[in-house]
Formats: sequence, structure tokens, C-alpha cells
Amino acid sequence: MLPRMTTSPPVSPHRLERCDLPVVGMTCASCAARIESGLGDLPGVATAHVNFATNRATVTYDPARTGPASFSAAVADLGYSVPSAAPVDPEAEELHDLWPRLVVAVGLGVPVVALSMVPALQFAGWEWVAFALSTPIILWSAWPFHRATLVNLRHRATTMDTLVSLGTLAAYVWSVVALVFLGAADQSTSMGMSGAIFGGASNGPQVYFETASAIVALLLLGKWFEARARGRSSNALRALLELGAKTARLENGDEVPVSALRLGDRFVVRPGEKIATDGTVVDGASAVDVAMLTGEPVPVDVTTGDAVFGATVNTSGRLVVEATAVGEGTALAQIARLVEEAQGSKAPVQRLADRISAVFVPVVLVTAVVTFGVWLALGNPAAEAFTAAVAVLIIACPCALGLATPTAIMVGTGRAAQLGIVIKGGEVLEATQVVDTAVLDKTGTITEGRMELADVVPAGGVDVADLLRRAGSVEDASEHPIARAVADGARDRGAVLVTPDRFVNHAGRGVEAVVDGAVVRVGRADFVGAGSDALPLVVDDSRTVVFAGWDGAVRGAFLVADAVKPTSRHAVAALHQLGITTVMVTGDRQETADAVAAEVGIDRVVAGVLPEQKVEVVRALQADGRRVAVVGDGVNDAPALAQSDLGIAIGTGTDVAIEASDLTLVSGDLRAAADAIALSRRTLTTIKGNLFWAFAYNVAAIPLAAVGLLSPVVAAAAMGFSSVFVVSNSLRLRRFHSLRSNGHR
Repeated sequence: MLPRMTTSPPVSPHRLERCDLPVVGMTCASCAARIESGLGDLPGVATAHVNFATNRATVTYDPARTGPASFSAAVADLGYSVPSAAPVDPEAEELHDLWPRLVVAVGLGVPVVALSMVPALQFAGWEWVAFALSTPIILWSAWPFHRATLVNLRHRATTMDTLVSLGTLAAYVWSVVALVFLGAADQSTSMGMSGAIFGGASNGPQVYFETASAIVALLLLGKWFEARARGRSSNALRALLELGAKTARLENGDEVPVSALRLGDRFVVRPGEKIATDGTVVDGASAVDVAMLTGEPVPVDVTTGDAVFGATVNTSGRLVVEATAVGEGTALAQIARLVEEAQGSKAPVQRLADRISAVFVPVVLVTAVVTFGVWLALGNPAAEAFTAAVAVLIIACPCALGLATPTAIMVGTGRAAQLGIVIKGGEVLEATQVVDTAVLDKTGTITEGRMELADVVPAGGVDVADLLRRAGSVEDASEHPIARAVADGARDRGAVLVTPDRFVNHAGRGVEAVVDGAVVRVGRADFVGAGSDALPLVVDDSRTVVFAGWDGAVRGAFLVADAVKPTSRHAVAALHQLGITTVMVTGDRQETADAVAAEVGIDRVVAGVLPEQKVEVVRALQADGRRVAVVGDGVNDAPALAQSDLGIAIGTGTDVAIEASDLTLVSGDLRAAADAIALSRRTLTTIKGNLFWAFAYNVAAIPLAAVGLLSPVVAAAAMGFSSVFVVSNSLRLRRFHSLRSNGHR
């Protein structure tokens, strides 16, 4: 059974405490980094981790020197806030705020773009209509970008929000000035090639409402998809805690909520019911399915004095259990805490665009100001100086930059879905690029996760059909998974099973019943009878032997195994081709694990580990400089999935494993893990290419705009072309070929 898990005391003379804070107002990973740095600088703070994906800060601190009030004040001083109560579903609240802004931006932006780009739709005064439609977009839909920019500027920082705000406001304000004060509505709507290339002054000032509107709409759409992706990965703890029983039946027959149980209370667990909380069996014997905690398929036989755990399932006999742990002290609650700690300690991945824009934006601002000043110093009109400066800002406007990541993610994740892979957001992609070690769970990941009858070995002179009929009939009366494997295997081999008489379960030894007038026993050799040594058994360490007999003698043996998935060997080979070392970590015994590893080609085996020890294995690998991907399917895998650099859940497993992971293999085929990593790496490469070209267009054109060789119109056209290129480059991901089908990418 699963032993009691404990939390080690903090290694500190001051007894460090931990505080979890919800944080409101973060818009990107650089916000999280800024808050993390601010909290870490406070006296008495040992560590501070801020998770942008979960909108939470986790601080370990010396309570004698600081406390939660200081943390809230520090966060507020940085321009963010700590609400009195954490939002139940922060991603849902973010989507609720984004959706109306997105609807307004798209609904009003489409006619603005149509009016501006299609001459046939233009009429006298259409610029005023574009002004009226674009104003709500710039002032209301784009307000989150403007607010974030003000917060960042207050602390002398720049992010993607700064680029969006400056670019849209520059295009909008210039357009308003041109329309209201410079008579843009009175000018010709067409421009000659000479005027477009060498500046717009010859044909009069132009308006660029469509540029500002399109940027806002596209980036809000990207943020909406991002929020949805984050929302799918934020429910791990809720899914974990929902595994437990909701009520308990006391010895006197009263049914009470599990939360009402106290230490020492005795409750009854009938066959098929979940055990309400951790405790000790005081009456009865049964087999308990612990797969929800350990991931292993074989139930554990328990009797008086044995420990049992909440959320596990009683498969057969009636049990009376005395509660030894309730609430936060249970094994299930401690696993939930491990998941929470692993998620809180994982630093968010800083987006490439934010890292580059930290340098790019100040350079563009300085260039625009210098351009304006130089033009004035050379005696040029103020309107021409302002036009050149605006052209510099517009050519740097992040339309393609904003599309670089979301379009690649949308196309990559769409192709992944066709291949049975769920990629949970852009943060996952960077981890796949550096992963060099894959930790694989055995049961349900490499193996089928269910027991099957592998072989039948009769004693000399015993008819196989008779052996299958008698033993299968007895086992058919039991709910034990090994018994089910024997009974189902007997049926598959043509045996016609009957209902036995006087069925008795001998906990930990076997079962017996009367079939055809004979007392038939199935179980351990010393329980069944004499003669097991004479059987010609060929047993490897991956299979369990069950003996059957009557009249005091062993009449045959059944070999039961958790079969290896036929695709596992190919999956391991594909991971090796990607340059990834494979490590199998399992709670099973060493001999069984070694046999399975040898069959599929695993590089290294770590056997006999418990849920919290799987996390330690991952941490040890990370401490050795390895970048670790974890592939698993059970509740016991959830903490390791959260701790890993890349968590991959088998979709046929438990919901909590899926929620705690970064990638989910819906098909349940382990070969999809190699597909997932290969496709994610390709998607990240596409994003990097998009970002490079998005900046390359701008950097090449900024000097031309500064010297007056590009008007804002051409600047906007260049940005449009870069956007088309970025989208086209992302669409190439649709041609990604599955490793499962043809062995190449």
C-alpha cells in the first residue's frame, strides 16, 4: 500500500513560511518577472516565484521580518494588485473582459479597413466615417494595451503592450490631426507611385485609421486564444480533489459529508465504493484498487490492521475503516499540494517578442524623436518633420510582430489536433526545443494498464478445456483484476463458464468454490495444493503466476501480465531519433520494470518509487542539467508532470494527469509523444522565423522612413506585406507529417 506521505520541516533557523497570492493586472511574462524581482528584493524573503499562467505569486519568507501585507504593498507599488479573494476562474474572467472588446474591434474594424482599402466603396467624407468607427476601437477596445503601457512606463519598462499602444495611437492621432486640421478629407484618395515612395506631401496628408483598427483587432484575437489555452491548464487541482468521495457511511448507518469526518470516526465501505478518507481497517477483508494514487493496475489485498487511503476503490468485501487522517492530512490532499508547489515553482517562459521589444521600442522612440528634430533643424516644415517621425513609428508598428506567435500557434495546434495531440499554449513550445530526457511511466503509458491472460500451463494429464472451465468459473465470481483476466481469458479461449457454489474469498491467498461437485481453488501455490513444482513453467519477471487445482493438487497455472503496447518499442525508437534519452520510472518491482524496459529499448530504469519520489527523480535529473519531459497517465504522475520542463499526458489516463500536463496525447498512442515534440519544435522554429522577418522588415525600412524616402502609407503597406508573409509561413505547418505514418517530418 501507499505509505503515509510527510512534509519535511524547512531547513532554516527561522522556520520559513509560504504564502500564495493571487495577482491581478499581469499582461505578459515580463510583468511576472518584474513582480518576482520586486518581491525577491524584500527583506526576509527567501524565494519568490510568479506564475503568469496561473496569475499567482508564491513566496517563502521569514515571518519575523516580513509578511503578506508587505507582499501586497510591494505588488501594488509595481502597478498591479492583490485581491482580497482569489478569482475562482481567472481565465474565465479574462475571457469575459476580452470578448466584448474583441467584438467591438472586429465589428467596427472590418468596415474601416474596407473603406480605406477598396476605392469602389469610398465616397465624399468617408474619412469621417472611418474616424467615427475607429475611435471606440482605439479608446476602448485597446484600453488594456494603453493601461499596461502606462504602468510599464511608470517603472521604465517596455513590452509588447508598449509597441501596440504607441503604434495604434501614433496612427490614430496623426489621422485625426490630418483629418481635422490639415484637410485630409479634401484630398485625392489615390496616390501616385512617386508620392507613395518619396512621401505623401505632394498629394496631401493621408489618414491611417485602418492601420490602428486592424492592429487592435488582430492582437485582441491573439490574446483571446492565449487566454483560452491558459484556461485549459488551470484546473489540475480542482480535478485532483474531485477524485475523492463526497460522503461517508458511519457504522451506525448515518451518511455524512466527508468534510464532517473526524479522527477516530469509523465508517463502512461497501464493494464498489470509494474509501472516504485515509484510515486503518478494523473489520473485514477485501482487495483495494489503488490505481488512482499509484497508477498500478493490481489491487492490494487488505485485512484488519492494514492502512487504506481516501479516493481508492474497494473492489470486493465489506470494510470497516477507522479514520487516521482527514482534510489536508490525507494522501490525496498532499498529492494536490505537490502539484500546486510544482506549478508555482515553474518560472514562466518569457516570450521572445517581449525580450526583443525591450530594446527595440526605446530605439524606435529615440529614432522618431531624432528624426523630428533633425528635419526641423534642417529648416523643413513641421508637417513634413512630423510625417517622417510618424512613418518611423508606423514602420515599427507590431502588426506582423503580433501575428508571429498566435498564427503559428493556431496552425501548429490545429495540425496537432488532427494527429491526436493537444498543445496547451505557446509556453510549451520553447520547452520542447531543449528537452533531452523523457521520463516515462510504465503502467498505462508503455503497457496497456490492464491485466491479461498471457498463457495457460496445464499439469500432466489435465485437459486444458476442463482447467479453463473450472478455474475460469471460480475467478468469474471475483472482482479482482487478476481474476477478471483469468475469467475473460478463459472465455476468449472457448470455455463456457458456470456459476459456482459456495464461493469464498481468502484474503491474500486466493479464492475457492464448488464447480462440478469439486472444490476448486485458485491463487497462491501453497493455498491451492501440492505439485506446482512439476509444472513446466517458463516465467519472466513481467508476468504474475496464478495456480489452480482441486482434490488437494495443483492442476495448472495461469500467467497474467500487463501487456506492453505494441507501439511502445517504435515510440521509444522515435524519441531516440529526436536525441532524447528515455528513463522509465514506476512503482512496480525492479525485475518487472527491467523486463519491460528491455522489451521496448528503454535506456534507464528507476523502479519501486512512490508519487512524491517520482517528483524527486525529475528534480534530480534537472539538477544534473537535464531538461526533462514526463509522460504519464495517472494521478501519481500529476506532480511529476507539473514539475517537469515538459509534461505529456496520455489521454486515456486520469483527468488530473491531463490537466497538469503541457501536452496531451488524445490517441493514447505513445508514438504520439515523439510527434508532439517534433511538431512543437517545428512550431517554435516557425515562430522564431516569423519574429525575425517581422523585425527585419521594420529594421530595414526605419532608416528609409527617417530620411523621408517612405511615407506612412508605404510604411503601413510594408507592415501589411510582413503580416501576409508571417501568416503564409505559419500555414506551412499544415504540411507536417506524422512520425507514426511515415517516420519523417
